[in-house]
Amino acid sequence: MGGIYLKRIDCFTSSSKQPLEIPEDQFKTLRKARAIHAMASKRINKELKDLQRDPPVSCSAGPVGDDMFHWQATIMGPTDSPFTGGVFVVAIHFPPDYPFKPPKVSFKTKVYHPNINSNGSICLDILKEQWSPALTISKVLLSICSLLTDPNPDDPLVPEIAHTYKTDRGKYETTARSWTQKYAMG
Repeated sequence: MGGIYLKRIDCFTSSSKQPLEIPEDQFKTLRKARAIHAMASKRINKELKDLQRDPPVSCSAGPVGDDMFHWQATIMGPTDSPFTGGVFVVAIHFPPDYPFKPPKVSFKTKVYHPNINSNGSICLDILKEQWSPALTISKVLLSICSLLTDPNPDDPLVPEIAHTYKTDRGKYETTARSWTQKYAMG
């Protein structure tokens, strides 16, 4: 029953000022999680410095307040798209095991696009199964800009918009321009 409590950590329970004692196996798990989190934090800080030194064209990003694991980005609508002139706000949430898991990226600005739904979710392979630790937020933002210019209607998140894109490109572009003016320009 119980187990042998071998490790004490400098964390205190809310009801007492006694050190918290935890089993050895839980201590190792906690220590590993803290090491992974520290590695993620170091990587995120490096990416922030790289972004500040050499920002991607038409994009910016940085932490929200003091939380290095929650960023906000802005993407300028690409000039060769119906999103021209728009400023799109994007939320970025880094997992504690970044870069081994992809960041959660979503649009906060409404976008009429076959690969971006009403919740702001983005259907982009590098944010899911094609994620690689070699990718950076800068590359993710550039990929999103590219997706705005060249939607992928064959892998849509919003099938109705994909259908419009495939069958009536003029209507798609008019609606996308209208949404851009309404939601991303002011």
